[in-house]
Amino acid sequence: MRVTDFLTLEAVVPALVGRTKQEIIAELAQTVARTEPLLTPARILEVLQAREKVGSTGMEKGVAIPHGRLAGLSELTACFGVSREGVDFEARDGKPSHFFFVLVAPENSAGIHLKALSRVSRLFRSEELRDGILSAATASDIYALIAREDGAA
Repeated sequence: MRVTDFLTLEAVVPALVGRTKQEIIAELAQTVARTEPLLTPARILEVLQAREKVGSTGMEKGVAIPHGRLAGLSELTACFGVSREGVDFEARDGKPSHFFFVLVAPENSAGIHLKALSRVSRLFRSEELRDGILSAATASDIYALIAREDGAA
């Protein structure tokens, strides 16, 4: 499984405007809804917020992977956004999050969901990728960096 199997260029936000965890989640929910017409932003937001109540999806090294599962969804969908300023996402290491990778999977797809989480987590261990994304100006540049790292991993 490759990240580029479920992330499209249209789902990359090069400069998120949100400044709080809730604003970021809402902005990303809007992005997913634009790329997956069967879903409403409100439903995506509800699923992502419910998951955050269980525990923060803020990881380490500036990475957060908000995720959830939805009934009626036929395949894994994703979006990716960058906050150059960083946002307090209650990350494990206590540092601001800059890289937000949202995964929304069909309700009965635990295997695919877990594989995608694992793949994204491995991909963003690369300091070179993280630095490159922070320096990239456009969604196309960011997508190209992710695709290149995805192919090498």
